[in-house]
Amino acid sequence: MLDKTVAVIGLGYIGLPTSVFIASRGFNVNGLDINQKLIEKIKLGETPFKEPGLDLLLSEVLKKGKLKVSSKIQESDIYILCVPTPFNKDEEIKNPDLNFVLEAIETISVILKKGDLLLIESTCPVGTTELIKDKISKSRKDLNFEDFENPDINIAYCPERVLPGNILEELDYNDRVIGGLTVSCANKAKEFYKSFISGSCFSTNSKTAEMVKLTENSSRDLQIAFANEISILADKLGVNVWELIDLSNKHPRVEILNPGPGVGGHCIAVDPWFLISQDYENSPLLYQARRTNKNKESWVVNKVLEQVKIFLKVFPKRKEEEVTIACFGLSYKANIGDLRESPALAITQRLSQHHKGRVIAVEPNVEELDAHYNFSLKDVEEAIKEADISVVLVNHEEFSLDSISGDFIVDTVGILNGRTR
Repeated sequence: MLDKTVAVIGLGYIGLPTSVFIASRGFNVNGLDINQKLIEKIKLGETPFKEPGLDLLLSEVLKKGKLKVSSKIQESDIYILCVPTPFNKDEEIKNPDLNFVLEAIETISVILKKGDLLLIESTCPVGTTELIKDKISKSRKDLNFEDFENPDINIAYCPERVLPGNILEELDYNDRVIGGLTVSCANKAKEFYKSFISGSCFSTNSKTAEMVKLTENSSRDLQIAFANEISILADKLGVNVWELIDLSNKHPRVEILNPGPGVGGHCIAVDPWFLISQDYENSPLLYQARRTNKNKESWVVNKVLEQVKIFLKVFPKRKEEEVTIACFGLSYKANIGDLRESPALAITQRLSQHHKGRVIAVEPNVEELDAHYNFSLKDVEEAIKEADISVVLVNHEEFSLDSISGDFIVDTVGILNGRTR
């Protein structure tokens, strides 16, 4: 299998670690991305985001010549799609955008040859793998897809299931779901994955594999929505939600997750929309979970603005313009710098728009922000010194009960109650 050349299309949060990991296992890997600046950065051994161990492994595979990156597709034997699948944020029912996937397929189709293996790891609506097969068969009449046992091109959907901050380990040890268009396709894909991962591989059809990824993350979204709703009810009723959850979880069949400021990331906050958009009528629970988790952001903003009013009553000589709010954490989860769909980032930006005074932010994993944000970055010590009101939005390891103290704190992640990552 190591004699096969692998092409990874899309060198983002998943594609780059995937390329580096496969190259470290002895494969010759061609990494492709349309972002030329990103390509040049990777060639220098620089990673565009923080991921433990990735920078060292990238330098190693580049030095050995096992990974080559380019903005032009290179003929290979195995193609892995890791391109983004965004959705329309302005719509009430957010439909996924498959343009990047279809453009990548159009590019690959030109150089496909008999016997190649095409793997889709990008999150997609159910039925996308079959759509991809139809697109290729129309543009490549010379390729036979009708032979169920031995098609000219083997196509399978194999969703990534890794957690930012631990990607390299999870690429190795996490189990994989292999959804082939045919049994033969699934077997070829399984043979490839088993050649470089330690986890188990489970074969199924492509539609089931596509829905597995969406179901996994929708399930998490529902569970977090329950915790977030309980946290709002507990606050209203004067109950400590962290003690409430701890005691509830003493029941042998109950396992309530921790609440937070909302839900972020490119999976849990996004994947439910792929199912909702395909059948809105039969997914009211998924839709409500998305609303609940998104509305938690507004609830946090209002809690902080209430604290400003309380602060001004305690210190009547102060004006709102003189009150500084410090937001601790901007990423969507602890100990990473990933800002995608981050509720912490959204809350901080909204506070900077509604509060007349200063809003500052602490994010140890991000060096700079885009210019359109209305707040400035500070380190932990500066923020603690300057803050009149502290808002804990992410439980980074740099934040602790000892470092964040005061009479005016909005703690959305339970640091004051001993919650850790």
